[in-house]
Amino acid sequence: MLSCWSTMTIITFSLSTTSAGNHTDQLALLAFKSQISHDPLQVLNSWNTSLHFCQWQGVTCGRRHQRVVKLVLKSRGLAGSLSPYIGNLSFLHTIDLENNSFRGEIPSSEVLGRLFRLRVFALDNNSFTGELPSNFSRNHEILSLGGNKLSGTFPKQLCALQKLKALNLWSNNLTGSLPYDLGNLSSLQFIDLGRNFLEGGIPDSIGQLKNLYILSLGDNMLSSKLPPSIYNISSLWFLGLTMNQIVDRLPSDIGRTFLPNLCELFIGGNHFFGPLPSSLFNISTLEMLELSGNGFTGKVPDNMGNMQKLQYLGLSQNNQLGSSGHADDLKFLSSINSIVLRVIKASDCQLSGILHKSLANISFTQLEELILSGNQISGIIPSEIFLKLPNLIVLHLMDNFLTGNIPQDIGKLNNLRVLTLGNNNLSGRIPSSINNLAWLLYLDLNHNNFEGVVPNTSNLQSLLELGLSGNKLNATLEQVFGRTSHGLLYAYLADNSFTGSLPVEVGNFEHLLEMDVSNNYLEGEIPNTLGKCLSLQQLSLMGNSFRGSIPPSFSSLQGLTFLDLSQNKISGEIPMFLQNLSSSLEYLNLSFNNFEGAMPTQGIFQNASAFSILGNNKLCGGISELQLPTCPIIKQKRFGKHQISLGLKVAIGVIVSTTVLAALLSVLCSVMRRSKSGTDETQKTSLYDQYERVSFLDLHRATDGFSPANSIGTGHFGSVFKAIIREGTELVAVKVLNMIDHKASKSFMAECEALRNVRHRNLMKILTACSTVDFQGNDFKALIFKFMPNGSLEKLLHPVRTDDQRYLTENLSLSRRLNIAIDVASALDYLHNQCETPIVHCDLKPSNILLDEDMVAHVGDFGLAKFLQIKNSNSSSTNNTSSFSPRGTIGYIPPGRRPTDEEFEDGLDLHQFCKIALRKEVMKIIDPHVLEHEEEANDDHRDIHLNNSEIQRSTHHESGKTEECITSIIKIGVECSMPSPISERMGIKDALKELVAAKKLYESAR
Repeated sequence: MLSCWSTMTIITFSLSTTSAGNHTDQLALLAFKSQISHDPLQVLNSWNTSLHFCQWQGVTCGRRHQRVVKLVLKSRGLAGSLSPYIGNLSFLHTIDLENNSFRGEIPSSEVLGRLFRLRVFALDNNSFTGELPSNFSRNHEILSLGGNKLSGTFPKQLCALQKLKALNLWSNNLTGSLPYDLGNLSSLQFIDLGRNFLEGGIPDSIGQLKNLYILSLGDNMLSSKLPPSIYNISSLWFLGLTMNQIVDRLPSDIGRTFLPNLCELFIGGNHFFGPLPSSLFNISTLEMLELSGNGFTGKVPDNMGNMQKLQYLGLSQNNQLGSSGHADDLKFLSSINSIVLRVIKASDCQLSGILHKSLANISFTQLEELILSGNQISGIIPSEIFLKLPNLIVLHLMDNFLTGNIPQDIGKLNNLRVLTLGNNNLSGRIPSSINNLAWLLYLDLNHNNFEGVVPNTSNLQSLLELGLSGNKLNATLEQVFGRTSHGLLYAYLADNSFTGSLPVEVGNFEHLLEMDVSNNYLEGEIPNTLGKCLSLQQLSLMGNSFRGSIPPSFSSLQGLTFLDLSQNKISGEIPMFLQNLSSSLEYLNLSFNNFEGAMPTQGIFQNASAFSILGNNKLCGGISELQLPTCPIIKQKRFGKHQISLGLKVAIGVIVSTTVLAALLSVLCSVMRRSKSGTDETQKTSLYDQYERVSFLDLHRATDGFSPANSIGTGHFGSVFKAIIREGTELVAVKVLNMIDHKASKSFMAECEALRNVRHRNLMKILTACSTVDFQGNDFKALIFKFMPNGSLEKLLHPVRTDDQRYLTENLSLSRRLNIAIDVASALDYLHNQCETPIVHCDLKPSNILLDEDMVAHVGDFGLAKFLQIKNSNSSSTNNTSSFSPRGTIGYIPPGRRPTDEEFEDGLDLHQFCKIALRKEVMKIIDPHVLEHEEEANDDHRDIHLNNSEIQRSTHHESGKTEECITSIIKIGVECSMPSPISERMGIKDALKELVAAKKLYESAR
C-alpha cells in the first residue's frame, strides 16, 4: 500500500526539481498519488524526484509552459479516491481514469469549476458514489462517467455546456426525468443514459440535436410516446430504447423521410403496437434491428432486399405478428438479401406458412442462429437449411406443425450446437448422420413420431441434453446410454417403446440432473449404480415393469426433488432413508406397486399432499390422513428380566456434512437450453450471454503465454493469473483449470452454476468463462474474475515475506479481522438463507477468501459447491441440512494457527484446543500480532493528559473489553465447529448476529 506524502516532503521535492512557475502541478500530482491505496502494475513508481514530473507515466505536459495538460491512467488497476487537488492543475484539459477501482465521491463542483480549460473528463467503470457534479467548464467536450454508482437527478446545469459532444452516464443510479433543456446542447453527438432509473417522457427538444449520431436510453422506466422530433434527427445512426415502457406506433413513412442514416435500432421490450411499416425495411443502412417483446401485428413486410448490411433481425415475442393461417407469412425470409446476416429471431409469434418455399432463394450463408420456434409453420424441413446455411450454430424449430423426415444432410452442419425440433409432427427414422454433429450440446426431438432404433451418438461428446420423449422408438437403453457422452445433464426418453433393463452404465453419468424413462417397456431391477448420480434432481421410472426393491444407494441422492416410481412391480418395504431426504424431496409417487410393511412417518411422509401410495394394499401405519390399517404388534420372547424384540430394528444415522448437490451446468458457448415447458430462448441464457466472450488466444496473449511472472496463486484444480485481456479493460484474475485432473471439469461447472445467479458484495464476481481447446487441441477451461488487489486472507495470516509480515501487522488488527469475519458470515448467510436455492460452499478456508482494495472480503472458489433444496429456508438452524459425505479441504479454518500445526497431536485438534482455552486463559492462544496492534491502538487513543491512575483504569477497562470480545469470537468459532452439524452447531444467521454483537462490544471500548 502506498504511503502518504507529508507536506514537508512534497515541498522539499518540488523545490529541487521544478521552477516556481510550475511546482504547483507537481504538488497536485503528488497529492493525487497520496490518495492511491493500490497500484498493482506499479505505474506510479516513476512519480519520484529522479524524473521531472512531465516524464511521469500517464502525465503529458504542454511544450511551451511545461504545465500538465493530460492525466491519462486508464485500465491500470488503481484503487483509491480522487484527490481534490486535481483542481490545482489549471492547464489540464484531459483527465482519463477509466477502468480502475476509484471510489468515494467525485471532487466537488467548486474544484472542477477551477479547471476552466478542461475538455475531457472520463471516469468510466469505477466505483464513484454520490451525486453527479454539475459545475464543469464551458469548454467541456466529453463527460464520461458511465459504470459507476452515482445517484440523484440529472443536473440541469449540464444543459449549459454548449461545446459538449459526448455525454455518457450509462449504468448508474440516476433518477427523475430528463430535463427539457437537454435540447440546448447543440454540439452533442453521443448520449448514453442507459441502465438508470429515469422516468417520464423523452423531451421533444431532443429533436434540436442535429449532430447527434448515438442516442442510448435503454433499461430505464421511460414511458408515454416518442416525441415526433426524434425521427427528424437525420444524423442518428444508433437509437437504443429497449426495456422501457414506451407506448407508441412506428410512423408509416419511417424509412422514407426519417432517419436516413440509421444503422442500429433497438426498441425491444416496450409496448409498440400496430403493423410494421414496410418503409422501415427500406433503410439500406440498417445493420441491427431489434423489435422483440412488443405488440406488433399483421404480416412481416417482404421488402427486405434493400437491407444488404443487415446482421441481426429480432422479431420474437410479438404474439400477434403474422396473418394466422396465410401461407406466405415467411415470405420475408426469401426477400432478405444480406450476405452478412448472422441472426434471425422470430419465435413466439403467429407466423404460418411452409418453410421450404421461404428458404428457396436464401443468400445469407453466414447465418449462425435461425430461431422460428413457437409459430404455426408447416410442411417439411427443407434440405436448403443444411446445404445453404453451413455456419448455423443454433436452429430452433420446435413448437410448430412440421412434418416428414429429418434430411440426412443435417450431418453437414459441422458447427451446430443447438437443435430443437420438439413438438412437431416429424416422422421416420432419426438420421444416422446426426452423429456427425460433434459440437452438439442440446438435441430436442421430443413429441414427434420418430420410430426405429436410436442412431449411434458416440461422436457427440459435448452433448448435455438428449430429448427423445414422446416418440415410437424401440431400442434398448443399453444402446442409448452405451453410446452417449458421460457429460450428459438431461435425458428425456419417456413415452417410447424402449425395452430391456436400465443398464448399470447409467452410474457413469455423474453430472446427470434429470432423467425420465417413464412409460416404456423396461424391466428388471433398478440398478444400484444409479446412486452414483449424485447430482440427480428429478427421476421418473413410472409406467414400466421394474421389480425388486428400491436400491439402498438412493440414500446418496441428497439433491433429489422429484421421484416417481409408480406403476411398476417394485416390492419390499418403503425404505426409511426416504424420509431423510426431506430437505430436498418435494414430490414422491410410489403408487401401484407391491410395497408392504410399515409406512415411514417422518420427512416427506408427514405431508400427505407431497407423496402418493395408492394401490399398495399391504402397507400399514403411517400418518392418520392415510387411513391405513394399524400395523400388527410384533411378538416378543421373554428371556429372564430382559425382552429382545423379534422385529427388525431400523437405525437411522445422520452423516455429518455441509453440502447437497454437485455442479449443474457447463458453460460452453453462447446458447440457451430450452426447458421442458418450452421456455423461450430470450428468458434463460448462458453465462456467455451476460458477459463478453473470450478465446484461448485472448487469454494466452493477456497472460504472456500463462507466464509464471503473471501467476498470482494456485488452487485445487488450477492456477490463477493476472491479466488485462484487451486494451481499455480492467485488470482481471484468470483461473485456468488443470484438465489433467478429472475433477477439474466438474469443478468448472460447479463454479459457473454457483456464481451465475448470485449477487452479493462479499462474493467473488465472475465476469465470464472460456471453454474451448488450446493450440494442441487439448480441453481448456478458464474462469475470469474481478481482480482482488490485496490477495488472499491465507497470505496475510501466514506471510512468507517480510513485506507481507509488515502488511499483516499494519492491516490485520482485531477490528479488521472482525470485519473480515462478518463479511464472510454475511456471504454464507446469503448463500444458505437468501438464495432461492441454497448453496453450500464446501471448501471455505483463508486461501478462498480474497480481499479487495478496501480490505472487504469476498468468498471465492466454488468448485466444490453444492445446492440444497430446503423447504424451511428461513430457519437459521441446520435441521434441514441433507446428509452426505464430507467434501473440501481437511481441517477447520483457523483464525491464526493452521489446523495442521505440530501442536495438534494425539487427538487434539483446533476445535478442542480453543474449547480448552475458553475454560482457561483465552488470550494465550491469540495471534500475537493482534495483541501488538491492540497495545499500539490503546496508546494512540488514550488521552495524553490522564494521570497514572487514570491511565491504569483506562488500560484495564480497554483490555477487559478486548478480552471479552476475543472470548466471544472464540466461543462462536467453537460452536460453529461442533461435531454434529444438526444438533450442536450454531446456524450461520445466529453466528453473524453474534459477530456483529462482538464488534459493537469491541468498538465500545475504543
